[in-house]
Amino acid sequence: MSQELKEKAGEVKAISIELIKKLKELSGVGLTDAKQALVEAKGDFDKALDAMRKKGMTKAEKRGDRETREGIIETYVHDGRLGAIVEVNCETSFVAKTDEFKDLAHKLAMQIASMNPLYVSIEDIPEKDLEAKKKEFEANFKGPENMKDQIIGGQIKKAFSDKVLMEQPYILDDNLTVAQFIKEAIAKTGENITVRQFKRLELGVTE
Repeated sequence: MSQELKEKAGEVKAISIELIKKLKELSGVGLTDAKQALVEAKGDFDKALDAMRKKGMTKAEKRGDRETREGIIETYVHDGRLGAIVEVNCETSFVAKTDEFKDLAHKLAMQIASMNPLYVSIEDIPEKDLEAKKKEFEANFKGPENMKDQIIGGQIKKAFSDKVLMEQPYILDDNLTVAQFIKEAIAKTGENITVRQFKRLELGVTE
Protein backbone atom coordinates (compact mmCIF):
# COMPACT_ATOMS: atom_id res chain seq x y z
CA MET A 1 0.00 0.00 0.00
CA SER A 2 1.36 3.43 -0.97
CA GLN A 3 2.09 6.06 1.67
CA GLU A 4 -0.75 8.22 0.31
CA LEU A 5 -3.26 5.38 0.64
CA LYS A 6 -2.02 4.59 4.14
CA GLU A 7 -2.49 8.23 5.14
CA LYS A 8 -6.02 8.30 3.73
CA ALA A 9 -6.89 5.04 5.46
CA GLY A 10 -5.60 6.49 8.72
CA GLU A 11 -7.74 9.61 8.28
CA VAL A 12 -10.90 7.57 7.65
CA LYS A 13 -10.20 5.35 10.65
CA ALA A 14 -9.71 8.40 12.89
CA ILE A 15 -13.11 9.87 11.98
CA SER A 16 -15.77 8.52 14.33
CA ILE A 17 -19.24 7.47 13.19
CA GLU A 18 -20.67 9.91 15.74
CA LEU A 19 -18.92 12.81 13.98
CA ILE A 20 -20.15 11.60 10.59
CA LYS A 21 -23.74 11.35 11.88
CA LYS A 22 -23.51 14.81 13.43
CA LEU A 23 -22.39 16.31 10.11
CA LYS A 24 -25.13 14.41 8.29
CA GLU A 25 -27.80 15.81 10.61
CA LEU A 26 -26.59 19.40 10.39
CA SER A 27 -25.95 19.49 6.65
CA GLY A 28 -28.80 17.34 5.38
CA VAL A 29 -26.53 15.20 3.20
CA GLY A 30 -26.10 11.43 3.21
CA LEU A 31 -23.66 9.47 5.36
CA THR A 32 -21.30 8.84 2.45
CA ASP A 33 -21.08 12.53 1.55
CA ALA A 34 -20.67 13.49 5.20
CA LYS A 35 -17.85 10.98 5.61
CA GLN A 36 -16.14 12.15 2.42
CA ALA A 37 -16.33 15.78 3.55
CA LEU A 38 -14.69 14.91 6.85
CA VAL A 39 -11.97 12.94 5.10
CA GLU A 40 -11.27 15.88 2.76
CA ALA A 41 -11.23 18.22 5.76
CA LYS A 42 -8.85 15.84 7.57
CA GLY A 43 -11.31 15.42 10.42
CA ASP A 44 -11.88 19.17 10.94
CA PHE A 45 -15.62 19.26 11.67
CA ASP A 46 -16.09 23.02 11.20
CA LYS A 47 -14.26 22.97 7.89
CA ALA A 48 -16.30 19.98 6.71
CA LEU A 49 -19.56 21.64 7.77
CA ASP A 50 -18.68 24.76 5.82
CA ALA A 51 -17.96 22.63 2.76
CA MET A 52 -21.24 20.72 3.06
CA ARG A 53 -23.46 23.63 4.09
CA LYS A 54 -24.29 24.57 0.50
CA LYS A 55 -25.45 21.03 -0.21
CA GLY A 56 -27.56 21.06 2.90
CA MET A 57 -28.99 24.44 2.02
CA THR A 58 -29.86 23.23 -1.47
CA LYS A 59 -31.97 20.47 0.05
CA ALA A 60 -33.52 22.96 2.45
CA GLU A 61 -34.41 25.30 -0.41
CA LYS A 62 -36.32 22.50 -2.14
CA ARG A 63 -38.48 22.19 0.97
CA GLY A 64 -39.13 25.94 1.03
CA ASP A 65 -42.23 25.73 -1.15
CA ARG A 66 -44.03 23.23 1.08
CA GLU A 67 -46.90 24.57 3.18
CA THR A 68 -46.43 25.15 6.89
CA ARG A 69 -49.75 24.86 8.71
CA GLU A 70 -48.52 23.59 12.07
CA GLY A 71 -46.14 25.13 14.58
CA ILE A 72 -46.05 26.94 17.89
CA ILE A 73 -46.17 30.40 19.43
CA GLU A 74 -43.14 30.96 21.64
CA THR A 75 -42.22 33.78 24.02
CA TYR A 76 -39.08 35.13 25.61
CA VAL A 77 -38.96 37.66 28.45
CA HIS A 78 -35.76 39.24 29.75
CA ASP A 79 -35.73 40.64 33.29
CA GLY A 80 -39.42 41.48 33.10
CA ARG A 81 -38.65 44.52 30.95
CA LEU A 82 -38.09 43.21 27.44
CA GLY A 83 -39.79 40.42 25.58
CA ALA A 84 -40.88 38.93 22.28
CA ILE A 85 -43.54 36.59 20.98
CA VAL A 86 -43.10 34.74 17.70
CA GLU A 87 -45.12 32.32 15.56
CA VAL A 88 -42.92 29.65 14.00
CA ASN A 89 -44.50 27.20 11.58
CA CYS A 90 -43.64 23.74 10.29
CA GLU A 91 -45.42 21.05 8.29
CA THR A 92 -46.55 18.57 10.95
CA SER A 93 -47.70 18.61 14.56
CA PHE A 94 -45.16 15.86 15.26
CA VAL A 95 -42.21 18.17 14.53
CA ALA A 96 -43.94 21.10 16.27
CA LYS A 97 -44.00 19.10 19.51
CA THR A 98 -40.33 18.14 19.49
CA ASP A 99 -37.87 19.71 21.91
CA GLU A 100 -35.65 20.70 18.99
CA PHE A 101 -38.40 22.73 17.32
CA LYS A 102 -39.40 24.37 20.61
CA ASP A 103 -35.76 25.27 21.20
CA LEU A 104 -35.53 26.79 17.72
CA ALA A 105 -38.61 28.92 18.35
CA HIS A 106 -37.27 30.03 21.73
CA LYS A 107 -33.95 31.08 20.20
CA LEU A 108 -35.81 33.05 17.53
CA ALA A 109 -37.79 34.84 20.25
CA MET A 110 -34.47 35.67 21.95
CA GLN A 111 -33.16 37.00 18.63
CA ILE A 112 -36.18 39.26 18.20
CA ALA A 113 -36.00 40.59 21.75
CA SER A 114 -32.27 41.26 21.44
CA MET A 115 -31.96 42.61 17.87
CA ASN A 116 -35.35 44.34 17.40
CA PRO A 117 -36.10 43.51 13.75
CA LEU A 118 -39.05 45.20 12.06
CA TYR A 119 -39.72 42.71 9.27
CA VAL A 120 -39.52 38.95 8.79
CA SER A 121 -37.99 39.18 5.30
CA ILE A 122 -36.99 41.69 2.62
CA GLU A 123 -40.32 41.02 0.91
CA ASP A 124 -42.16 42.48 3.92
CA ILE A 125 -40.55 45.92 3.60
CA PRO A 126 -43.06 48.49 2.24
CA GLU A 127 -42.50 49.17 -1.46
CA LYS A 128 -42.28 52.92 -0.90
CA ASP A 129 -39.38 52.46 1.52
CA LEU A 130 -37.54 50.21 -0.92
CA GLU A 131 -38.09 52.66 -3.79
CA ALA A 132 -36.87 55.59 -1.72
CA LYS A 133 -33.68 53.74 -0.81
CA LYS A 134 -33.22 52.61 -4.43
CA LYS A 135 -33.45 56.21 -5.73
CA GLU A 136 -30.94 57.30 -3.10
CA PHE A 137 -28.41 54.70 -4.24
CA GLU A 138 -29.07 55.37 -7.94
CA ALA A 139 -28.37 59.09 -7.45
CA ASN A 140 -24.96 58.28 -5.95
CA PHE A 141 -24.05 55.33 -8.16
CA LYS A 142 -20.59 55.49 -9.76
CA GLY A 143 -19.97 51.87 -10.73
CA PRO A 144 -20.17 50.08 -14.10
CA GLU A 145 -23.60 50.33 -15.73
CA ASN A 146 -23.78 46.62 -16.55
CA MET A 147 -23.49 45.87 -12.81
CA LYS A 148 -25.79 48.64 -11.63
CA ASP A 149 -28.89 46.59 -10.78
CA GLN A 150 -26.86 43.90 -9.03
CA ILE A 151 -24.81 46.39 -6.99
CA ILE A 152 -27.78 48.53 -5.98
CA GLY A 153 -29.76 45.40 -5.08
CA GLY A 154 -26.94 44.39 -2.75
CA GLN A 155 -26.78 47.88 -1.24
CA ILE A 156 -30.52 47.87 -0.55
CA LYS A 157 -30.30 44.45 1.09
CA LYS A 158 -27.40 45.60 3.26
CA ALA A 159 -29.16 48.86 4.20
CA PHE A 160 -32.17 46.99 5.60
CA SER A 161 -30.34 43.92 6.91
CA ASP A 162 -30.30 45.02 10.54
CA LYS A 163 -34.10 45.46 10.50
CA VAL A 164 -34.93 42.23 8.66
CA LEU A 165 -35.01 39.14 10.88
CA MET A 166 -33.85 36.71 8.18
CA GLU A 167 -30.88 38.91 7.24
CA GLN A 168 -29.63 39.59 10.77
CA PRO A 169 -26.54 37.81 12.13
CA TYR A 170 -27.73 35.02 14.42
CA ILE A 171 -26.97 36.11 18.00
CA LEU A 172 -25.58 32.73 19.09
CA ASP A 173 -23.35 32.28 16.02
CA ASP A 174 -22.59 35.40 14.01
CA ASN A 175 -21.11 33.27 11.23
CA LEU A 176 -24.72 32.54 10.30
CA THR A 177 -27.66 34.72 9.37
CA VAL A 178 -31.00 33.85 10.93
CA ALA A 179 -32.10 32.49 7.54
CA GLN A 180 -29.10 30.12 7.48
CA PHE A 181 -29.78 29.06 11.06
CA ILE A 182 -33.36 28.16 10.11
CA LYS A 183 -32.21 26.35 6.96
CA GLU A 184 -29.94 24.15 9.05
CA ALA A 185 -33.01 23.23 11.11
CA ILE A 186 -34.91 22.52 7.88
CA ALA A 187 -32.13 20.19 6.73
CA LYS A 188 -32.16 18.45 10.10
CA THR A 189 -35.95 18.03 10.51
CA GLY A 190 -36.74 17.36 6.87
CA GLU A 191 -39.61 19.85 7.04
CA ASN A 192 -40.09 23.38 5.82
CA ILE A 193 -39.92 25.93 8.66
CA THR A 194 -41.12 29.52 8.44
CA VAL A 195 -41.58 32.52 10.71
CA ARG A 196 -45.05 33.95 10.15
CA GLN A 197 -45.14 36.89 12.54
CA PHE A 198 -43.62 38.36 15.67
CA LYS A 199 -44.04 41.16 18.18
CA ARG A 200 -41.44 42.78 20.42
CA LEU A 201 -42.33 44.63 23.62
CA GLU A 202 -40.15 46.87 25.78
CA LEU A 203 -41.28 48.36 29.05
CA GLY A 204 -42.25 52.01 28.61
CA VAL A 205 -41.75 51.98 24.83
CA THR A 206 -44.68 52.16 22.42
CA GLU A 207 -44.68 52.11 18.62
